[in-house]
Amino acid sequence: MELKDMTLTGFTDTLASKAPTPGGGGASALAGALGAALGSMVGELTVGKPKYAAVEGQMLALTDRAKALSRELLAMIDADAAAFQPLSRAYAIPKDDPGRADELERCLRLAADAPMQILRLCCQAVELMEEFAAMGSALAVSDAATGAALCRGALYGAAVNVKVNTKSMADRSYAASVNGEVDRLVAEYGQRAETVFHDIYGRFC
Repeated sequence: MELKDMTLTGFTDTLASKAPTPGGGGASALAGALGAALGSMVGELTVGKPKYAAVEGQMLALTDRAKALSRELLAMIDADAAAFQPLSRAYAIPKDDPGRADELERCLRLAADAPMQILRLCCQAVELMEEFAAMGSALAVSDAATGAALCRGALYGAAVNVKVNTKSMADRSYAASVNGEVDRLVAEYGQRAETVFHDIYGRFC
């Protein structure tokens, strides 16, 4: 059974165990999927309401994209686990094996690629959340705020799971390039998600 198809209880119990996967990357993917799904919920609660007829076309498109993003992020739970497995095996290669360094470097890149993709997808979800917050039904605005908060946590989690791998790379130029993208996305989209959340949160004060 794929991780994404486990029950909620089964997934969280496995996450809480000493099993190597799912870990932080998979948990981040799930959080991002939940955030995107909440955006879709806002869209569903907006479409068909006469008060929001002027933005119905945009809401339909945003809702479809949010659903697709949620599915992509769920798929990344298993992609992240699959990317970790070769790295786990590479670390077990004897240190005197002449091919160990190259194999370890290859596997570190693979292991970093999965959470990097999760991070990028979460940034796309934050962009959608801005739209849902701006145009969605006022009755569902708290769901947009919750979605933004989940996406923010997810992108932070994905970011640190990229960096735990780039830290061990021998190719420091490549690692610096990846880290630079991570830092840029975290700075921009972390703030954008926080803005969505606080703009809505402030309405209830």
